[in-house]
Amino acid sequence: MTTRMQAVRDEFARVFGGECTLVRAPGRVNLIGEHTDYNEGFVFPVAIDREVRFAVSPRDDRKVVLRSLNFDAESEFSLSNITKDADQPWSNYVRGIAAVLQDAGHVLRGMNAVIEGNVPLGSGLSSSAAMEIGALLAFEAVSGFQIAPVSAARLAQKAENQFVGVNCGIMDQFISRLGRKGHALLIDCRTLSYEPVPVGGDEVRIVVADSKVKRGLVDSEYNKRRAECERAVVLLSGRLSNIGALRDVTPEQLAAHGDLLADVTRRRARHVVTENDRCLRSVEALRAGDLEAFGKLMNQSHISLRDDYEVSCRELDILVEAAWAVPGVLGSRMTGAGFGGCTVSLVRADAVERFRAEVSRAYEQATGRTPEIYVCSAEDGAGIAEA
Repeated sequence: MTTRMQAVRDEFARVFGGECTLVRAPGRVNLIGEHTDYNEGFVFPVAIDREVRFAVSPRDDRKVVLRSLNFDAESEFSLSNITKDADQPWSNYVRGIAAVLQDAGHVLRGMNAVIEGNVPLGSGLSSSAAMEIGALLAFEAVSGFQIAPVSAARLAQKAENQFVGVNCGIMDQFISRLGRKGHALLIDCRTLSYEPVPVGGDEVRIVVADSKVKRGLVDSEYNKRRAECERAVVLLSGRLSNIGALRDVTPEQLAAHGDLLADVTRRRARHVVTENDRCLRSVEALRAGDLEAFGKLMNQSHISLRDDYEVSCRELDILVEAAWAVPGVLGSRMTGAGFGGCTVSLVRADAVERFRAEVSRAYEQATGRTPEIYVCSAEDGAGIAEA
């Protein structure tokens, strides 16, 4: 058992006593395929070795009692009257899961839970999805039912959309539940079909650099981008038949009919259309063992996010450009919603320490901030942890 998991178990014994079940759910990083999920396109994330951990046991009443080690705080609620907790917003992810599970007809037992995690908050590595998926498995464990993994991801997304109030796509919850060790998942966000693809083996590492810039403007700008994409679909439908989303438009079609769109709308559409194409080509490159081609597609993705979709920021650009200058870096890009958060780089194993030193130095010199750098591995999705 890891030291951190033992700490969760020890705290459970101190606060609640008795036996407990241990549950873990990972965060994620998306290697390529950004802002494509809500356009019914393709994404390519990995579950990472940063996770949220629950120690839980059933209660004989309808009460859910939560203790957070990260926030050194408690929150409780009744399954008969689930409302938000403005004072302890971290608990709303658990509350939202309980609400959607009951709405779906599942009979929940009350629960005692201790929660701890090391997915950095506000960094774009999806601590929220890890909380939601972890809570869902915790309720499964104490209540005695099981939900199919894809259905679990759908329910967790619903909790974030309708209870927490964030209009996210399904990628984060999907990869947290269904990730596979050593692999990324190619996910079709329209059909929810998925395919695990090995990520370079021992030859490479996935390195995440946290800009330490909390993501600002995300909600308002995200909604603008969604509206621009939807507008592009309406206008392109005048010439192209059977278009339900930008996922259905090829780069060649957009080039031929882009005159229908105003400049900003055309650039937003161009990012999504070319990013879907890059995502599929990057998977082909990995299958062929062509890591250099994969890295080049990551670089192109960042340029498109920076110039066409305009969701990068100065700090993310500095991190990416510093990474591009390090020998042994195959590719680097911003990851997540943008306007702060993290970059992801595919780095040859023997270049990781040089990456850490040179990217940190360049970023500190340019911004005065020290980035947090995580060398990540691709891990399994959520499950019951070993006792």
